[in-house]
Amino acid sequence: MVPLTRTAAAVADIALTVFAPRGCAACDAPVRPRVAFCPPCARSVVRGDDRSRAPFSFGGAIARAVRRLKYDKRSEVGGVLGALVASELVAVAPRVDVVVPVPLHPRRLAERGFNQSALVARPLAWMLGAPLKTAGLVRLRDTLPQAGLGRVERGANVAGAFAATGAWQGVRVLLVDDVVTTGATLAACAAALEERGANVTRIAVARAEPG
Repeated sequence: MVPLTRTAAAVADIALTVFAPRGCAACDAPVRPRVAFCPPCARSVVRGDDRSRAPFSFGGAIARAVRRLKYDKRSEVGGVLGALVASELVAVAPRVDVVVPVPLHPRRLAERGFNQSALVARPLAWMLGAPLKTAGLVRLRDTLPQAGLGRVERGANVAGAFAATGAWQGVRVLLVDDVVTTGATLAACAAALEERGANVTRIAVARAEPG
């Protein structure tokens, strides 16, 4: 298992009790209770340079788990990834009023059946004792997948794609995504919330290098 501080280990232990499946989140191999990855997969997990923004690097077991969540419709993996992020964030957790996942366009949500960012966000909301808010930030356009686009193209792809509705003035928001590369999606979402007066902290499970 990924080494954790004592405090973070306690959080992870409780969170994984609630959210972890019975097999390795990356390969389905048998694992002990409250463990996210089997030993071979755990050895491939690499922490990121900034755990307050993206605790892990996108590679190895983390990348396999994210891909299973998004493309194989393994919704149970979302809670595992969220629990791991919670365990890393506990020592540097910001004070927030609400946890908000990056929204999917309704058509994409209907195709996938769930919003992977919302599943990741659930354990974070639990750890912070803040409500998970899936309304109030909407995706206006069904944008192209960001994977494969360059930095400038990514920014243009999501520019104006999100809007915030309702009252956000002074609300402290933790904005959650699965993977951050250039940060264009999180920036576009944050801009929509900040236009209405929210104070936004951004976090993702992992950071990927631009392809």
